[in-house]
Amino acid sequence: MSTPGTLRVLVVDDDEEVRSVLVEYLGRHGCAVTSADGTATAREHLAAEAFDLAVVDVIMPGEDGLSLARHIRESLGIAIILLTAVDTALDRAVGFAVGADDYVTKPFHPRELMIRIEALLGRSAAKARTDPTADGEIWLGRFRLDAEQRAL
Repeated sequence: MSTPGTLRVLVVDDDEEVRSVLVEYLGRHGCAVTSADGTATAREHLAAEAFDLAVVDVIMPGEDGLSLARHIRESLGIAIILLTAVDTALDRAVGFAVGADDYVTKPFHPRELMIRIEALLGRSAAKARTDPTADGEIWLGRFRLDAEQRAL
């Protein structure tokens, strides 16, 4: 179970080695990490648990990561970082078009991913602090601040 303020990350990749490296590395850096070996398992986790961020491999057997990213963006709105071995301008454009916030190509160093996660969430928090909605609500990841009621 994660503690308040702990970043909850879902890692979705069919490569067991990539999953285990990310679970270990992100966990060591204070994240509560859940992993899935494909999109079906990821969808089960997404339905049962709350996450702040999903790190999703693009190329997987069956349903691909782009479809999962689109689902996440449309239904949950959490941050999404795509991982892929394919690195063309068109592939990146498609990734961003389906809702990805960032795009990391394999091979990568886990530290680079952690820096990108921190930057992404830092930008999101800064935007939330400076861009309240018309009804006085500010979203910080999965938290909603009601400025009028002074409630989180």
